[in-house]
Amino acid sequence: MNRVEQLHQFLQEEPNDPFNIYALALEYQKTDIAKAKELFDRVLHEHETYVPVYYHAGNLYLELEMPDRAMLIFEKGIIEAKKQNELKAMRELQSVYNELI
Repeated sequence: MNRVEQLHQFLQEEPNDPFNIYALALEYQKTDIAKAKELFDRVLHEHETYVPVYYHAGNLYLELEMPDRAMLIFEKGIIEAKKQNELKAMRELQSVYNELI
């Protein structure tokens, strides 16, 4: 079983676990950008408090040459990381955001 198949199995077993969706998005980012985008968007929509998604989703949108959308994602991520006192994540998001402004 390859990595994508294994992650799909994990997602079937626990469809509401944001990590499973996020991990699958990261894996698809290597081979299928559209699928990765769909999965990152799903996490952003269904699990707004899942801080790790903001950095990777924002960077994906930069890769897709959609900087306005990326900036919104980074902004939301900074706010959420601050709420959760995730200072390292907040600094990483702020750093990327600062490069865009």
